[in-house]
Amino acid sequence: MSTLVAITFPGADTAAKALGTIRSLEHSGGIKLEDTAVVTKSTDGKIHVQNEASSGTETGAAVGAVLGSLLFVVFPIAGIIGGAVAGGLIGRSMAPGIDGKFVKEVEDQLPAGGSGLFVLTQGGDPGHLIAAMRPYEGTVLQTSLDDDEEQALRDALKKSAGQSSAS
Repeated sequence: MSTLVAITFPGADTAAKALGTIRSLEHSGGIKLEDTAVVTKSTDGKIHVQNEASSGTETGAAVGAVLGSLLFVVFPIAGIIGGAVAGGLIGRSMAPGIDGKFVKEVEDQLPAGGSGLFVLTQGGDPGHLIAAMRPYEGTVLQTSLDDDEEQALRDALKKSAGQSSAS
């Protein structure tokens, strides 16, 4: 089962830092990321989106590369290009990832100088993700966590805010 978490942060670089923390967690095996996106809004209102490929797209691209290499024997250049394109499309249809319309809605609501993080995980213990967010101050926009886990995430992000203001 996939879990979606969308969080906004007051700082422009905070979402990218939080994603780095989550990536470390992924490398240690704590969670498995399916898709991620980081949105920043500069002080002049310009939006920047960094949307990483979902694992389905990556898997599809790998399958496409294998198919392309098989076709390469018969149709050299067309085999490579066609295989990669077909694989990416197959992977994208298998795991569509984070909804682009939702990302756009958040972009519109994001204050100047702020950032947003979208994380789609597959399985794993949500407690790891919640613990990873403790150092950051942010606001939960949407999540598919159960009520208790969502509240724990909200508390972790508020607790951080209280600690940083006390410093």
